[in-house]
This record gives sequence, C-alpha cells and structure tokens, in this order.
Amino acid sequence: MSAAPVPDPARLRRHRREGRPVTHDHAAQPPADTPIDNTGTPADEPAALADTTSTDSARVDQSKSSAASVWTTAQSSPATQRKNTYVPESTAHPAKMLPEVVRHAVAHYTEPGELVLDPMCGIGTTLVEAVRLGRRAIGVEYEPHWVEVAQANLELAREQGIDHDARVFQGDARQLLTLLPQQYVGQAALVVTSPPYGPSTHGQVAVAPGAGVQKYHHLYGNTLDRGNLANIGHHRLLAGFTRILAALRTFLKPGGHIAITIRPWREHAELIDLPSQILACGRAADLIPVERNVALLARAATTDLVTRGSFFQRDFIRKQREAGLPLHLIAHEDVLVFRTKLHRPANEPATDMTAPRRLHPTRPVYNTDDRPDQEDRAA
Repeated sequence: MSAAPVPDPARLRRHRREGRPVTHDHAAQPPADTPIDNTGTPADEPAALADTTSTDSARVDQSKSSAASVWTTAQSSPATQRKNTYVPESTAHPAKMLPEVVRHAVAHYTEPGELVLDPMCGIGTTLVEAVRLGRRAIGVEYEPHWVEVAQANLELAREQGIDHDARVFQGDARQLLTLLPQQYVGQAALVVTSPPYGPSTHGQVAVAPGAGVQKYHHLYGNTLDRGNLANIGHHRLLAGFTRILAALRTFLKPGGHIAITIRPWREHAELIDLPSQILACGRAADLIPVERNVALLARAATTDLVTRGSFFQRDFIRKQREAGLPLHLIAHEDVLVFRTKLHRPANEPATDMTAPRRLHPTRPVYNTDDRPDQEDRAA
C-alpha cells in the first residue's frame, strides 16, 4: 500500500465546523484483492453535503459512492497502544476500543480545550485519550466495576502529569438527561462511542491440562441483568441506542459530531448488518450523517493488510471455512460520523429531548443493488 499525503487537520476541522464538504481523496485505499470485512460501500458524498450550509435536512445519498476515508489505526498492536497508559484491570473488558481510533477522531473533530463525551465509556478509552490530547472529557458507564477502572485510568494520567478535567458518571446511558449535570448542556464538540456488539466480543483464553481451552472475560457483566443494553436483545438494543443518540443532541454544540465505531457480526451464519442499522438509528434520532469511514484493525503493510485476529475470531473463521462458508478475519470497523444541526431551532429549548422518530430496523438502508454480497463479509 503506497503512502498517502496527510491532510491539514486544521482545514478539516474548519470545514466540519462550517458544515462544508470534506473530501477524502487523500485516503489510502487497501488493495482490491485484500479480504476485508466490508460493511458496504462507504459513502461520503461531497455533492450531498454541499448544501448543508443552507439547510439541515440534507442526508448522505446512500445510492452513490465515493472514496472512503481510511484510518490507519492499527499500525501497532492494541497492547502496545495501551502500554503504560492503562491500569492492568483494563485488560478484562470484553470490547475495548482501540486508543488510536479515539486519537484520530479527537484530533480531527475537536480543538484543544473542547469537551469530548462518551455515553458508554467502558474502561474510559475515549476519556483517557481525549485528556492526553488536551481536551476535557465526560463519560457514562453502566457497570460500576468499569466506572472504577475508568476512574483509575484517568488517575493514572494525572499521576503521569496530565492535569485534566474529566469525570465519569455511573448509570444507564438511556437516562442521559437526568444523569449529566446541566453545566454540560450544549457544551460537547464530539462524542466517540460504540454500542455493545452483542455476542461479538473479544475476551481471553487459558489452556488447562485435561480441560482444553477455557474462555473468560468475554461477556458484558451479568447476563441476567436486563438493564444492560448488551443483554436485552437486538431490536431493543437498537431502540435504546436511538434514544441515547437523541439525548446526545442536548449536550452537543450546534454542528457537533458523533463518531460511532461499529462492525457487523454473524449469528448462526446469518449476517447482522449493525452498521446499516446504526445509520438508521442516527437518522431516526434527527442526526445528520456526514461521513462513513474505515478504521483499520489490521496493520497496513506495503502491499497488503496484516490482520490481528483474536483467538475467538480465528477459531470461528476456521470452523466456518470447514463448514463451507469462505469467511475472512475482520480487518476494519466502520466509523459512522453524524453531526447535529448547525443552528438550534428557536422553539427547541437546549434541554429538550425531542422524541426520536419511530425506528424500523428491518427497513433497508441501501438500495438493493448497492448491498454487499454476504458471502464476502467477514464474521
């Protein structure tokens, strides 16, 4: 893969704040024969975005396509990215976000001193990377244990000389309006988050004599806890996430951005196209989709991608191939980027959460001819 020129981050941030189109001809494109787990042709249409300075009703036209923006966020391993900046307890979380993904988003969508928010912050990756880049940060986490780990990671940053303004709140992100203090209303420049991946989590393994391979740290909390979004079923997850996205409008500045990392998964060989469904959630929450990017989970080498699949992923791929389904290791995540309206309507108080429009999870987001072949999708 040839090196691509790096765009001016200040220019990109200025264009995003002004609602101007952001082109991605600088993006490095993976080779055509590289087996990437694509979630569909990424769409980022300057033509569709060009008139957003005059109207907030514009939406990305998913029937067209243009060059995608590829974030090379896995040039070093996840362990290397977290080395010396996260407490050891962080390792146990089943679905950690890559720190480099957060760094890229924070650097490109915010200025130093601005506020970054994560409503489902887990071990606090979004918060930690934001404060280390000179931003303020707030997060919400449902499970008390991970709240403590996130706070420990922030304290580690402080011990290492990062004098930050960051807070973690414990609670259900669907109750953001009552969880977060009024001082944060209309203050956030960026949200970086990811919904639960259902059964598609990471985790760790151990090999015991006579017991084979044992999985651990691969589940979200107590599976009987129906208050946890990861445990309530797919359609209720989408409804809950739509409610969270709608609430985030209250805490974002006009023109503020939401970056969501997401990937599909398979249940009984059936593809769950979560990226397309989250795109529908964002629209139902009255957010404006502006970019669909690719965050690599594989290292971009000179001519190909070097995957970093976990034990679970490799084991799943092996079994599926033995069953005749030609899958490949996941090599990227989608990053869906939305923004709020550039101007808050005069009749909409800053603290009002407009009820989201009804979500139809089964309604197609793409035209039929544009949907990717499921056989080419990774697990």
